[in-house]
Amino acid sequence: MTNTAPTTDLDRVIGFTIPGRHTRGRVARLGPVLDEILSAHAYPEQIERLLAEALTLTALLGSTLKQAEGQMTLQAQTQGGIVSLLVCDYKNGELRGYVQFDEKRLSQLGKNPSLYALFNKGHLAITFDQATTKERYQGIVPLDGESLAEAAQSYFLQSEQIPSLVQLGAVRDKASGKWIGGGLFLQHLPEGEAGRERLHVRLDHPEWQHVEAMGSTMGLDELADPALPLETLVWRLFNEEEEVRLLAGAALSRGCRCDAAYITDVLSKFPEEERAEMADETGVISVDCAFCSKKFPVKLADFVPPAL
Repeated sequence: MTNTAPTTDLDRVIGFTIPGRHTRGRVARLGPVLDEILSAHAYPEQIERLLAEALTLTALLGSTLKQAEGQMTLQAQTQGGIVSLLVCDYKNGELRGYVQFDEKRLSQLGKNPSLYALFNKGHLAITFDQATTKERYQGIVPLDGESLAEAAQSYFLQSEQIPSLVQLGAVRDKASGKWIGGGLFLQHLPEGEAGRERLHVRLDHPEWQHVEAMGSTMGLDELADPALPLETLVWRLFNEEEEVRLLAGAALSRGCRCDAAYITDVLSKFPEEERAEMADETGVISVDCAFCSKKFPVKLADFVPPAL
């Protein structure tokens, strides 16, 4: 395994496999992309940290898509929680996300609230949309655990019955004050060729116990250190393995897919009378994008009536 990563390693995710342990993994580190997404909102620190971790998790999971135009969406939703909705998605290396929350109730919490304190009882949904086949796979599980990482582990165990390890964290850089998110994702794969019985039925399997124990030693100080190439993190964890195969990495960027033409196209699908109800007294429909906080004014006069 050779080290070809840049000196400062940010906004990138790489994959790897450990054939002898029937394991696959991903490592991601986000920097400027977090700043671009968070700068569109005036979130309190607790919400910025939550969204930074969620975006890191989205990068880890979304980058497993084999088709570039496929999309992965992560959504955490509650009834009556301080955070009512968290949404992130990934498409071809592009990330976006936002959070809806009760600011007054949030102000009564400390700086590092637990997942339960933020969400109360809720659910976690992860959706994979395949571009070519148009197939959609979605799993929904209770939002369990003390952290988003624990909730993700619970998701894979309950929804896919695959033992997994997720390490997530986000810290503010001391020099710039900006967020850096780091994450590690490990999964125990079916043994041998496709179609064989999965090893998840034996959670005490020594192969997985070893990988899980090694992965658990990776701390946030390493995951969020931009001076450590992602390849170096993999080497530190698994340099004693007989073989570790590095997979192609992916660059990460902010990518909100809203624009005036798209908004107008969506509105054009509504009946004329409904568009009239949406408009203000000047005949303008104002549409806000929750992801990027941009406002799109659309005039009713811009809609061309259908030909007779």
